[in-house]
Amino acid sequence: MKWSATGTRFTSHSGILQLMDDLGRALSGPDKKCMLGGGNPALIPEVAAIWRAQMRSLLEDQSRFDGVLGRYDTPQGRPTFLRAVAGMLNREYDWNLTEENIAVTNGSQSAFFILFNLLAGPDDRGMSRRVLFPLMPEYIGYRDQAIRPDDFVACEPGIEQIDEHTHKYHIDFDSLEAGPDIAAICVSRPTNPTGNVLTDEEIARLDEMAQARRIPLIIDNAYGAPFPDIIFADARPTWNENVVLSMSLSKIGLPSLRTGILVARPDIVRAVGAMNAIVSLANGAVGQALTERLFETGEILTMSRDIIRPFYRHRRDHALGCVRSSFGDRFPWSVHRPEGSLFLWIWFPRLPGTTTQLYERLKERDVIVVPGRYFSFGRSGTWDHTEECIRVNYAMNEHDVEHGIAVIAEEVARMWSTGCR
Repeated sequence: MKWSATGTRFTSHSGILQLMDDLGRALSGPDKKCMLGGGNPALIPEVAAIWRAQMRSLLEDQSRFDGVLGRYDTPQGRPTFLRAVAGMLNREYDWNLTEENIAVTNGSQSAFFILFNLLAGPDDRGMSRRVLFPLMPEYIGYRDQAIRPDDFVACEPGIEQIDEHTHKYHIDFDSLEAGPDIAAICVSRPTNPTGNVLTDEEIARLDEMAQARRIPLIIDNAYGAPFPDIIFADARPTWNENVVLSMSLSKIGLPSLRTGILVARPDIVRAVGAMNAIVSLANGAVGQALTERLFETGEILTMSRDIIRPFYRHRRDHALGCVRSSFGDRFPWSVHRPEGSLFLWIWFPRLPGTTTQLYERLKERDVIVVPGRYFSFGRSGTWDHTEECIRVNYAMNEHDVEHGIAVIAEEVARMWSTGCR
């Protein structure tokens, strides 16, 4: 089959395709694999019980159930859900939102495809415009979403070495520039893959830069506050009419329902709705219907703060303990300070070979991680640092995390002892 240039781009090998393929095979295949590579959230029993209760309520209300499954919603989303989300955010942060500020997409992955391609690329004057990522490494799922591969530009971070085994990335504002070709600035907070949480000051400086250029600041809040609130640092959500804030029901425990939520000014919301109509006609309704009353009552906030955040804090601390006990002083290593999300970002300075080779060695032992190279894009040339890093998901059961980290330690030690033969 002869594909178009766009078709060739989207059907070629990509990091997100490899990640999701590994995830699907690990979870559905006949052989047991230690899946530390995907972004699948944990199945938290107390949260699962809430979803079952909400589903029973939906099933028992025949009129509501029939309406959810049997009718299209607007391309912007279910009006009652849009009002519920706006109301919750107004009560929590006094943002003065209406339903005209909220758009739903079929997952936040789709939301970013829509946003990036609404903003980047040639404009009506023929000028090429790009999205600026001010802090690499960034989310693997952004990497291949622009229709044109040159529509992204990114910056390396400043690296603060906090102690022998802990580091943190910071935006290098001295080198950061949003020129006339920049259509938007985009960050994730907490950052996938590193668990970094940009400070309120860093967000304020990015917002000031974006407002000066009259371009949107896009903040991916898939793991942040107020839900699912997998965030362990002091950070307050930010929104104004220049900010596009992305949220999702995935990490709160509903990844298969593919429900992304955007908070933006009305013209951006209308544009996203128009793109929804063309690309997918309407959004899936089940996730919206299942959570609508939780937004209305505020239960989605208490569930996040009292159940989800403590659960992942415990899982993070357990994973860090496993790293310390398994790695010890056998080889050089450093973990990015894990301030949020589901991941440890582990750096092996001066590693013989690359973490792509480490990934293959681990895969042979049925341990799946993600090599760091896929989290760097929008730059010319290579960046050796990411070839020394891996992302590890600590949301899986504690036995798998403990076993997987022990195997990682064994393979890294072998690479050092053999020179990666």
